[in-house]
Amino acid sequence: MSELMGLDIFQSTSRYTYMVTRVEELLYKGRSRYQDIVVARLTDFGLALILDGLIQSTEYDEYFYHESLVHPAMVTHPNPRSVLIIGGGEGATLREVLRYRTVESAVMVDIDEKVIKIAKKFLKPMHQGSFDDPRARVTIMDGRLFLEKSSDTYDVIVLDLTDPYGPEISKRLYTEDFYRLVHQHLSDDGIMVTQAGNSYFYGDVYDWVLQNVKKVFGIVAEYNVWVPSFSYTCNFIIGSRRYDPRVLSAEEVDKRLRERGVSGLRFYSGRAHVALMNTPIFRKVLKGF
Repeated sequence: MSELMGLDIFQSTSRYTYMVTRVEELLYKGRSRYQDIVVARLTDFGLALILDGLIQSTEYDEYFYHESLVHPAMVTHPNPRSVLIIGGGEGATLREVLRYRTVESAVMVDIDEKVIKIAKKFLKPMHQGSFDDPRARVTIMDGRLFLEKSSDTYDVIVLDLTDPYGPEISKRLYTEDFYRLVHQHLSDDGIMVTQAGNSYFYGDVYDWVLQNVKKVFGIVAEYNVWVPSFSYTCNFIIGSRRYDPRVLSAEEVDKRLRERGVSGLRFYSGRAHVALMNTPIFRKVLKGF
């Protein structure tokens, strides 16, 4: 849990470690049916969305997270036209998906309508009007229930969830059963990607998520990126039916980005893609060397 204390926020990094950062302004504090919601302006990170005491996104560094979450899967697919996002309440994942002119439909499903309403009001630098794009459709619903009731398939499914060790509403979206449901809703050459918490501080939970993905998908790729406001590297896992993101060269990634009209990126590129796919996964060494 993080705790607003005067002008500081104590942000949990692990079960035993905290980051302390200065709060310049508290813009909103309340609770939805599902979780505590805080919007604050942090000195080092700008606008911040904090759910159940955990920083989800901040204005100054969210692009590390959102570009890394979205683009490796989107670039790997040869022609991503239909995309499903589960979670992503602040709208930044939707923003990144809509950079692709190949995308004809982007469906975003989030269980918490209040988070989206607050994001539209306070977090414009993050969503940048993506909710108003005619290709976008937002559905307020439990992500698992949405898939259970739907017969639609998608080229790419992006799971932009709170951490598997965070709020209870997200934990069941990291199970083997859920990934099998996701697999059923992918096109024959579809790709899914999920954020997966942190492999260093929560290695047991990360391994559980990784093994669940491996039980369902034939091609699995792990990668991670440093997110300053999280105070750790955030892990991601791709599950693919046919295409492997690790085989793409920097030149091929840049070519696909150009051909698909993707511009305005601040972190992701061909070189970044290759680096992400080749960076070791950070692990805690418990004993020995």
